[in-house]
Amino acid sequence: MTDTASPTPADAQEGAAPRRRKKPQNAPRAKNQVHPVLEQLFTLYPNMFGAQFRPLKLGVFQDLLALHPELFKRDELKIALGLHARSTRYLDSVAAGLPRHDLQGQPVEPVAPEHVHYAIMEVFRRRQARSNQDLRPYVVAQLMAAIEASGLSREDYLLQIRTQGETSNELLDTAFSELAEKAAKREALLRAFRASGKTAAEFADMYGMDPAEVARMLDQAGPQAAV
Repeated sequence: MTDTASPTPADAQEGAAPRRRKKPQNAPRAKNQVHPVLEQLFTLYPNMFGAQFRPLKLGVFQDLLALHPELFKRDELKIALGLHARSTRYLDSVAAGLPRHDLQGQPVEPVAPEHVHYAIMEVFRRRQARSNQDLRPYVVAQLMAAIEASGLSREDYLLQIRTQGETSNELLDTAFSELAEKAAKREALLRAFRASGKTAAEFADMYGMDPAEVARMLDQAGPQAAV
């Protein structure tokens, strides 16, 4: 099928060019074309829709409608925010564990563990599909950080995220196994420190460790660790 209409008698005259069909007003935008509402949001709130994306507070859709009733149409704003929230750059900010922000760029609340987990897995799926490298070690490290940040037990975490899929389950099993190994090493090191009778700096020097690492270990273990 061509992009031109059938020639009219006038078009058929020597030297006449065929008429072009008019592009429908509701034709889909080009793949890399930015939604006009997102361009407006970037102008109004560059801290949230500019060079750096941040997780948006819950209810931001209603906030924008209330603040700009003459500027945004409900359906167009909903579509634009959906495109924004599904973008890899936005999901990256959620996967990084950043808190939700209001329109002024102020942090207001943490992102729920299940939303962080979804973002980690979705970004992993997208990037692994385009990469020849195995990105699983990287995503396991992200999952470990997310699990620790959630403060949830394994059972509670799995209940929160309601994970599905063999790949997701395998990555989670690896993350939990490495966290358990990490906790066991930390506990063994803590017992050695308590038995040594040394200060944190002396203990670090004795084992060739970074003093800051020992300090972090003691901080994680709580005040009783130094006793």
